[in-house]
Amino acid sequence: MLQRTLIVFTILLLAPFIKVSAQKVNVNGFIRDTIEKKSIANAVIILLTEKDSLIHRFTRSDKDGSFNIQNVNPGSYILLTTHPYYADFVDNITIKNTYSNNLGTLPITSKSKLLQEVIVRSGSPIKIKGDTTIYTADSFKVSANANVEELLKKLPGIQVDKNGEIKAMGEKVEKVLVDGEEFFGDDPGMAVKNLRADAVKEVQVFDKKSEQAEFTGIDDGNTQKTINLKLKEDKKKGYFGKIDLAGGLNKNPDNRFNNNLMLSSFKGKRKLAAFLLNGNTGQDGLNWQDEQKYGGENDNINMGMDDDGGFMFINRGGSSDEEPYVNTENGFIKNTNAGLSYSNKWNDKTTLNLSPKYSSQIYENNESKYTRTTINKDSAFDLNSNSSTYINRYNLKNSAIYDVKIDSNNSVKLTFRANLYHTESNDLDSSVTTGGNNVLKNRSNKIFEGISDKQAYSTNLIFKHKFKKSRRTLSITADWRLMNTESDNIIKSQNWAYENGLLDSVVNLNRNSINSKKSNTLSGKAVYTEPLSKKYSLELGYEFSRNNGKNDQAIYNYTPFSEKYDEVIDSLTNNFQQTITINRPSVRISFSDKKVKFNFGSGFGITHFNLDDITLGKNYKRITPTFSLLLHLLILIKATIRCDLIIVAAPRSQPSINYSL
Repeated sequence: MLQRTLIVFTILLLAPFIKVSAQKVNVNGFIRDTIEKKSIANAVIILLTEKDSLIHRFTRSDKDGSFNIQNVNPGSYILLTTHPYYADFVDNITIKNTYSNNLGTLPITSKSKLLQEVIVRSGSPIKIKGDTTIYTADSFKVSANANVEELLKKLPGIQVDKNGEIKAMGEKVEKVLVDGEEFFGDDPGMAVKNLRADAVKEVQVFDKKSEQAEFTGIDDGNTQKTINLKLKEDKKKGYFGKIDLAGGLNKNPDNRFNNNLMLSSFKGKRKLAAFLLNGNTGQDGLNWQDEQKYGGENDNINMGMDDDGGFMFINRGGSSDEEPYVNTENGFIKNTNAGLSYSNKWNDKTTLNLSPKYSSQIYENNESKYTRTTINKDSAFDLNSNSSTYINRYNLKNSAIYDVKIDSNNSVKLTFRANLYHTESNDLDSSVTTGGNNVLKNRSNKIFEGISDKQAYSTNLIFKHKFKKSRRTLSITADWRLMNTESDNIIKSQNWAYENGLLDSVVNLNRNSINSKKSNTLSGKAVYTEPLSKKYSLELGYEFSRNNGKNDQAIYNYTPFSEKYDEVIDSLTNNFQQTITINRPSVRISFSDKKVKFNFGSGFGITHFNLDDITLGKNYKRITPTFSLLLHLLILIKATIRCDLIIVAAPRSQPSINYSL
């Protein structure tokens, strides 16, 4: 009995010392309104255990927004900040084994600024977890059977314009994912137009890092604004789509019709979608609201409607295939479009995406113009012109992506694309210019007939390897690309000039232009990353590319005697072949922590240029060194400050080496 009493007494005596040896620490920081720039009092700051989300410690912020959580065990936690008038802030943090852990300023945003007229139905409508803004879909009221696009229009900070372009926090959304996976070629319009809003549990908005940054763990500063649609569990299987049928009877112009059929199916990781469209109302591909989103990758010509009801075509930049561009600003298009998309993922290791698409357009337009040009009060010129345009074009686009995770450290991704284009065009223009008293000045007739065929093939292979050491990686990329264009154009024109109403001269032109252009490019790149410390990393890269090109243009005059285009115009005919070889090593140092990201690097390249002028029998060679310097700085404190500096030097003379044979 005496022995037990001594043991209990000893434990009670040493209890204070045992408590001290637990090495519990303090966590402090500030809570601040990011919009009104003021401190927030009485906000609740909670530390949840990362494993089971149980409350470990909590406190409230003081009048100046400061808080201090005492007696915290070091480790990983979920930090939750909540306030009745502000959106929740959630982040994952690690508490170090030091006396004090300062979290700095935690930004929160007023619900009145975010929600405005939003009706809250259930749960927390908006949460911020790290750099991700999460919207609870059921908290925003939309009409029955609404699609995701209508839901996005209700979310604060997200805008969807009349052309279907999505912006989040003022930045264009480049990707829309479904449960973190690409959907129909990673095409934003496909998901938001045809997924039902009531199938979505959460809308997550974040800046997606580049594939290279996600793989290496080194932030290169390249991000894409991305939306991820997280589906409800009971909505991950099923079918959805829409059918639009429209038509009208006209005497002149012809009867109008427009039919759209779209169908998609979900079953786990398997996604299948198809569409068939045809009409003659001026809809080029999918309608201007769908923005040619069904299965169309790199479709750079979009059709829209302005506020006055007129049609407009928007060129978003040159296609990677240099797709033939036809200006169809007026008239109507008869179109037939069809596409299929299949994607599946097996065992979270193998992913397959297939997306063929066919598109055909027949365009006709007749136009008359009258223009008066005033020289002075007693003199003016009147121009009457008529034009007729006919275009028949079709293209077939195929893409396939096969992605395999060999194991936890190795993966291979293969991408193949084959695109075929055919365009036939016919233009007829006639004009008459008269002066005072309707005196004839000149007349002209022009005819253009053209046929163009183009093929574009590309293959991309990426191998990625992660070493056992964190952030030590190796990636190897190989690319092959072939483009071939053949065109045959005939140009005819007649121009009559008059002096005082009498015929003065006649100029006739009748030519045939035959063009052949081919480009074959093979390139490769290797990137190795090495962690220098927890915050510093080294990146070594080497890039090689070789391009073989051919450009053969022959122009012939029409000979009445032979009734053929057989007279070569030497001054306008040329035949070139070229080879461009580039070797470019590079090095970059990266620094990254929670508030500052810094990249500094440079590259040195050697370009070998070899041009054969077959027409003139000459050869030109050049060796050109290039030097590039990259500085990228990103500072995150209370605001975001970004500084990019890129310097590229390519001397034109020395030390370039030029010689001719």
